[in-house]
Amino acid sequence: MKRIDASNLKYNVLNDIIRRVIEEGENKIIIDGVCGQYYIGCGIAKPVEIVINGVPGNDLGAFMEGPTIIVNEDAQDGIGNTMSSGEIIIHGNAGDVLGYSMRGGSIFVKGNVGYRACIHMKAYKEDVSPTVVIGGCAGAFMGEYMAGGTLILLGLNRDKKRLTGNYLGTGMHGGAIFIRQDVDESLCSSEVLISKPDDKDMQKIITNIKKFCDLFGFDCDKIIKDEFVKITPKSKRPYGNLYIPGP
Repeated sequence: MKRIDASNLKYNVLNDIIRRVIEEGENKIIIDGVCGQYYIGCGIAKPVEIVINGVPGNDLGAFMEGPTIIVNEDAQDGIGNTMSSGEIIIHGNAGDVLGYSMRGGSIFVKGNVGYRACIHMKAYKEDVSPTVVIGGCAGAFMGEYMAGGTLILLGLNRDKKRLTGNYLGTGMHGGAIFIRQDVDESLCSSEVLISKPDDKDMQKIITNIKKFCDLFGFDCDKIIKDEFVKITPKSKRPYGNLYIPGP
């Protein structure tokens, strides 16, 4: 195990150190004193565990293939940008564009997330599909242009906070969103269908909620006893009538 004090390191220096340590064969890295450094874990393609004590900056885990990143506080924007595999675990809240263009792996967030969570998320291959579980609430445009994968929103401890923002599923043309309890249909875009999960869906939901509860210490039985809503696209080409026809 390698421990790094990042309190006085610029983001590029920190990332150079992380890559060098991994190349030297280290399989677990603990980083203390993180405060807004960008691109931690970006592009790393080895099964290393990175534990972050502090608030990492934008694009945490971008383009990564294989690592497990554990953040013991909040995180900023662009988490998991275009990641292909691996796991990101956030023990606090996360910022905007979580899982942007994500095509594999898993993200678990204990708290709330900002705007445009999981936009352009997609299944990379038939057997490679991303999963995101959000424990709290989400901002507007969640699932915008979503093309694949599974997004689960639990709305835990929200009090009177709105579960989602406006324009839920705008331009959605693949994948599925599952929301615990209920969703305000007036917040959904006109491109989505609202239905009840089937038995296969519930098996997937329960598997991921059990993992979420193991990570963050919630009562799984209490969560899964509630109803869930399934949101899917009406069409794989929601804006097909706007395309210019080819020759």
